[in-house]
Amino acid sequence: MKKLGFKGFLFLVPLLVLLGVFSLWPVVQSFAYTFFDYQLNDQQKAGLYVKERFNVDLFNETSLYVSMFLNEEENKISDPTDKEKIADMVTRVDDVAKQYSKEKKVITISKKQRAEVEKLYKDSSALVKVLNEKYELIHKKDLPELIDDFQHSIIPSNFIGLDGYKKALTDERIGTAFWNTILFTVVSVFLEFVLGLGLALILNKAMFGRGLIRTTSLIPWAIPTAVAALMWSYLYDGNSGVIAMFFENLGIVKDSRELLLSAHGAMMSTILADVWKTTPYMALLLLAGLQNISPALYEAASIDGAGKIQSFFRVTLPLLKPSILVALLFRTLDAFRVFDLIYVLTGGGPGGATETLSIYTYKVMFAQTNFGYGSVIVMLMFVCVAIIAIIFVKVLGTNLMEKS
Repeated sequence: MKKLGFKGFLFLVPLLVLLGVFSLWPVVQSFAYTFFDYQLNDQQKAGLYVKERFNVDLFNETSLYVSMFLNEEENKISDPTDKEKIADMVTRVDDVAKQYSKEKKVITISKKQRAEVEKLYKDSSALVKVLNEKYELIHKKDLPELIDDFQHSIIPSNFIGLDGYKKALTDERIGTAFWNTILFTVVSVFLEFVLGLGLALILNKAMFGRGLIRTTSLIPWAIPTAVAALMWSYLYDGNSGVIAMFFENLGIVKDSRELLLSAHGAMMSTILADVWKTTPYMALLLLAGLQNISPALYEAASIDGAGKIQSFFRVTLPLLKPSILVALLFRTLDAFRVFDLIYVLTGGGPGGATETLSIYTYKVMFAQTNFGYGSVIVMLMFVCVAIIAIIFVKVLGTNLMEKS
């Protein structure tokens, strides 16, 4: 084999750059987030801070309002001594704020500056407390809370190391979501494989209108997942859904209204919707493998006295092994990362009965804006996906590049 030269390598550079930007970098970034208590809804944790930092924007905004509120209180107080104390505090707040008038966002400060900010917080807080006891202040409730932001401007390090992983390993909700994910993946992929193999065998037969049948069978797979989930939600509706009423008449569920409101009913419903949606995809992958099997092999097996069942197990399945690996691998990884179907259909309910790892990750990262802990769950999913891929390749022992 001819070695790749420098010019040949240059043609690969754009591909490597794209892979790095869109594939590797998000993984590296998520991995970095796992070592921090990174929460966007908390000003002191809305960044990756290995060392202590100072939030200039918060401090300057706080200084502005504290000065304005204290000036308003000064105008309402008649005691000259208290008025002087308020004026001195306003001057002091403004003087400290001037040091950071040209700074923005988050910066590092010296120990002396930190001590100055802490003393400003303690003194202003003590002054307001005394004034609140002596007078009926205009901003009696708002001013103490506002002064607290002086202290909040000092951002402690939110580096937590491996604590996020320790928390995840003892998180019962992750355990439940993991079990739901495994259950959904195993049952749905098994049913899709069995039904998909049967559909592929049918589509591989020479019959009248085979092209139309193949096209029609792929319609469920062509429908966007969110649209399919919304369609099935109407079919499962306890009051007017056709499927819900059908299941009730068959005795599968006692009450059609409980189909999406009970734990077992909701999980069964999501699996059924996924099987309907993805079985054609499984069949398409297996059909490609079936068409690579030479008809002469079946003729030879028939001459040797093999029946249909023997030919299936002795000829079809062994030669279909590479295609089975590809189909099962793709579908297992896809099912393990399922999100849109369950999100639209049940939202992870009822009571977390259908909450998978992807759904839980979404809730942690976007509903709670806790990107640190959410990234920990993402990395656990990444490890699970890698393990699944290794198991499939090692256990089935099939070369993906095998042609026959």
